[in-house]
Amino acid sequence: MTNSNDPIGLRGAVDLSSLAQRPQPSADGTAAAGGGSDPLIVEADDQSFGRVLEQSKTVPVVTALWAGFSEPSIELVDRIARLVRARDGRLLLAAVDAERSPQLVQALQAQSVPTVVALVAGQPVPLFAGSQPDEVIEQLFDQLLELGAQHGADGRIDPGATAGDESAEPVEAPLPPLHQEAYDAIERGDYAAAETAYRTAMAQDPRDQLAVAGLAQVRLLGRLQGKSLDEIRNAAASAPGDLDAQLAVADLDLSGGHIDDAFDRLLSLFPTLDPEGKAAVRERLVELFEVVGTEDPRVAVARRRLASLLY
Repeated sequence: MTNSNDPIGLRGAVDLSSLAQRPQPSADGTAAAGGGSDPLIVEADDQSFGRVLEQSKTVPVVTALWAGFSEPSIELVDRIARLVRARDGRLLLAAVDAERSPQLVQALQAQSVPTVVALVAGQPVPLFAGSQPDEVIEQLFDQLLELGAQHGADGRIDPGATAGDESAEPVEAPLPPLHQEAYDAIERGDYAAAETAYRTAMAQDPRDQLAVAGLAQVRLLGRLQGKSLDEIRNAAASAPGDLDAQLAVADLDLSGGHIDDAFDRLLSLFPTLDPEGKAAVRERLVELFEVVGTEDPRVAVARRRLASLLY
């Protein structure tokens, strides 16, 4: 699975931001999607997916793409629904009719139905395509819950609530005090204070990977603060040899979900630089790897490319 965590919307295998702010009509009750009365089983489509992304910030969401012409996909959704219910509200199933959701099919890079992709903290984690036995799915769910716990998506939905009730909403687990301090600072745009809080958390626990990732994200936001998109891109275009300008546009690309572009820009620039410039690019890449998620496959590719340039 891909490591995915980003409470401020920077991580993920694909950019789902275009689907995040759409209006959210009520579900139409399609039977294969689990109906409308179970708070643990919801329907989703291109228009309502923003709601699912929000819910994934507090519980991992298993997104299953199915189609009416595919009996195996309908059968798989039924089995996944049963396995999700057995997790006592710690997982949510979003069933997506692929025929009615072409943008989701494209965004999730689905080549066939059934395809199953998890969402953790608003970002996708590819699970599998085609059918899988229950024991394999159970193992993936175990890993998914661990991933959710690592990245703050470890809340719970009341399985006994009625869908639509406030009690059916995921209950967000409280953040550790320093993480909450950092989050509050981010909310008010004080990235320096957020950076201080994350550094303190890391000093108290060097194994706090959430703090490491949070620090990288906050530093990225701080570098972009007060700069316009046009200002950054024009500076980079007019001075292709200016290291600071290229670092800034790589930050911008990554913040907008253009992760491969950001990595390629810096890795292509790397061989042309002096030792000091190479050290700066290497440091920035390592930081951006944390923002994206160190288990993301694109990070693995970029790491190998960087290693080949270094050695």
